[in-house]
Amino acid sequence: MAQQMNVGLLGFGTVGTGVLEIIEQHQDKLAHQIGAPVKVKKVLVSSLDKDRGPAAAHTELTTNADDILLDEDIDVVVEVMGGMEQARDYMKKALEHGKHVVTANKDVMAVHGSELLKTANEQKCDLFYEASVAGGIPILRTIVEGLASDRITKMMGIVNGTTNYILTQMTKEGRLYEDVLKEAQALGYAEADPTADVEGLDAARKIAILGTLGFSMNLDLDDVSVSGISRVTSQDLQYSKQLGYTMKLIGIAVRDGDKVEVSVQPTLVPHEHPLASVDDEFNAVYVYGEAVGETMFYGPGAGKLPTATAVVSDLVEVLKNKRLGVTGNSAVIPQFEKQLKTDEEIRSKYFLRIHAKDKRGTFAALTRIFDEHNVSLEKILQVPLNEGRLAEIIVVTHEVTKKDYEEVLERLQDEDVVVEIKSSYRTEGDMS
Repeated sequence: MAQQMNVGLLGFGTVGTGVLEIIEQHQDKLAHQIGAPVKVKKVLVSSLDKDRGPAAAHTELTTNADDILLDEDIDVVVEVMGGMEQARDYMKKALEHGKHVVTANKDVMAVHGSELLKTANEQKCDLFYEASVAGGIPILRTIVEGLASDRITKMMGIVNGTTNYILTQMTKEGRLYEDVLKEAQALGYAEADPTADVEGLDAARKIAILGTLGFSMNLDLDDVSVSGISRVTSQDLQYSKQLGYTMKLIGIAVRDGDKVEVSVQPTLVPHEHPLASVDDEFNAVYVYGEAVGETMFYGPGAGKLPTATAVVSDLVEVLKNKRLGVTGNSAVIPQFEKQLKTDEEIRSKYFLRIHAKDKRGTFAALTRIFDEHNVSLEKILQVPLNEGRLAEIIVVTHEVTKKDYEEVLERLQDEDVVVEIKSSYRTEGDMS
């Protein structure tokens, strides 16, 4: 057996301890796969005074990142500390000193991924980041390797467990958003400041990464149109259900010809669609390929061991590459120049809920607005409100352009018979 391979670990929180546990407990399997024993030589921690328990008994702890980044005996740096700029600086420094890098940091990869991959390519180093999207689901490797011969045209993903848990509880139990959010925080699914999750920013970072790999095109976080779930109401979910839909926060990446669209938003999918049955903290990514057709990848999107499993799988790949002498080929230069769809080219169906005056001529005024902007209606539901003085009107449109639909919304806001536009959501994934 070859000489021991040494790993430096940046961060010793939930995922970091999981990585160390897996490496120590699966040593025989890892050594067999790699052809050499693997050891976590040093771990970067925030304090040496904290009791780390038995997990840290066989490794050296340090508060100085350079003890890892400049250690010539360390082959791979694993970054699981989180954060943005400091983590990015550590990864860049590691690569510049000839060390391969494995990370679970979707924030850094979504914002600085292009820069880091370029550095990795220049230094002939590997940079893998499977755990940055969908936790324990091996979706990035599937896209890059498993579907390498296919042309991916669309990806739809539930890639944030916090929002999926909240929407599941609101849908199935009829509970209020604020109450479920507090429960999610108590259970550890949501952070004390849940903004990144509930406003769709976490999912946006992940769909930018998926789109970049799936379409071989450098997509940035700013290219993703984002809206979250904080305004979703129990009434929205009830009417969605009545019309045959389930609401999920979905990241969507679509390619038509040379142009792409990437967005994250609360989206209605038909009850019979596979994504509709993905509940609670679980994640799933639905991939459309020209050759393979439709496939879905499902599993835990976060958690200590699922995420650590993805990290260690990347580590195994890096160390195998090093043993074979083929490192530095992981950063594939994107094949296509970025071209984003315009609002005239983005097409979808929409769910719209409005309150209008319940009087003669109201519906005629509304349908005239829809008709003038080429928006036809697939489903219509009307419910009396306020002792008959108002009507709640819910419609699902046929497929229309985003431009035409947004013009309809502007006209409706100025229409005398419309009291309020209550909600508007995209609908996707109708099963043929």
